[in-house]
Amino acid sequence: MRIPYPNTGLWRHGDFLRLWTGETISIFGTLVGGFALKLTAIIWLGAGAGQLALLQVCEIVPAFLLSLTAGVWVDRLPKRPVMIATDIVRFAALATVPAAALLDLLTIAQLSLVLLVTSAMRVFFDVAYEAYLPTLVEREQIIEGNAKLTASASVAEVGGFGAAGWLVQLISGPGAVFVDAVSFLFSAFFLGRIRRPEPPPVPTHEREHWVREAVEGIRVVNSNGVLRGLAAVNLLTQFAIGIIGVSFLVYLTKDLDFEPGFLGLIFGIGGVTSLFGSFVASRPGIYRALGPALVAALFIRAVGTSFMPLASSVSVLGFAFLMLNQVVTDPAWMFYEIHEVSLRQSVTPQRLLGRVNATFRFSGFGANLVGIGAAAAIGELSSARAALFTAVVCMFVSGVVLLLSPVARLISPMAAK
Repeated sequence: MRIPYPNTGLWRHGDFLRLWTGETISIFGTLVGGFALKLTAIIWLGAGAGQLALLQVCEIVPAFLLSLTAGVWVDRLPKRPVMIATDIVRFAALATVPAAALLDLLTIAQLSLVLLVTSAMRVFFDVAYEAYLPTLVEREQIIEGNAKLTASASVAEVGGFGAAGWLVQLISGPGAVFVDAVSFLFSAFFLGRIRRPEPPPVPTHEREHWVREAVEGIRVVNSNGVLRGLAAVNLLTQFAIGIIGVSFLVYLTKDLDFEPGFLGLIFGIGGVTSLFGSFVASRPGIYRALGPALVAALFIRAVGTSFMPLASSVSVLGFAFLMLNQVVTDPAWMFYEIHEVSLRQSVTPQRLLGRVNATFRFSGFGANLVGIGAAAAIGELSSARAALFTAVVCMFVSGVVLLLSPVARLISPMAAK
């Protein structure tokens, strides 16, 4: 039997609105800062593919090393204070970038250190956030909550990428990074105003050694067919994202000579089209059965990704391919992401949610690191464009993997339980 997704009116849920407001502001700043940090490295410091790969590694390694530990501690501690603390630390770390630039002391080494710190904080925040939402809203509101949060992220993407490109041109890369830093203060402020108490954490006397608790999260993922299928897709997707993260901007700015402001506008289009994905995700009458819809989303995403390397010049055709990339890829990506997170939150016991989320991040970050290394190697031996085509192949394989998993047979998230 198909189970409907009720519109439960989270816009009238005060604490959810505080979480939503803080997250939306933070996402806007993060989109500006992430784009600006890479452009700062490329334009301000003259970084090439190898140095960008180093920055990508610094962004991924702490998250990879700390994910399982973060999952254990998130399941042990109140989650909201963890998120607030990480916001404050990220503000302090990012604020050093414009300060160093003003003193003409900014280096790749400092950008690497900033990314190490912010990455470590981000993994604690993200694991805590994904475990926190089900404690803030009712179980039947989880998909609606994720859809609203990701929809606002899409809106932020419209302004974030567009603003990032022009901010880099108008106030420089370091100045745009400062915008990101301030956004984390706003996020901390709104999280601090949430009034609903959290469920009590696990009592100290019930805790086991952190390694045994971390292994329990891995064991749950491996023993559940739905979680196992989602984890396999996550591995392939993160490998491809690692390649794209290193290769895409190098390909567009150095090989094709696109201007930052123009790229910001192109990427902002993806935010508009992502809204369509979040709209469809929250309305099952449109796609009828969840499993086949998720498989279709992965193949559509793969087709959209192929338009990246097909853009081969600063021309009308090149512009059209970049537009198609955003128009085709982002709605499918958004649809899949909303349901992937919601499925995890629905099938996992609350006491294990931090560790299951951390297991996904640990394996995903590991695959991302391998993808970064592959991008650097392919970029040196062949070209950034060849690396992007490799990522496209991985995206298509992920669709095949999900098609062969139990996820493909789901009618609704409740059927996965």
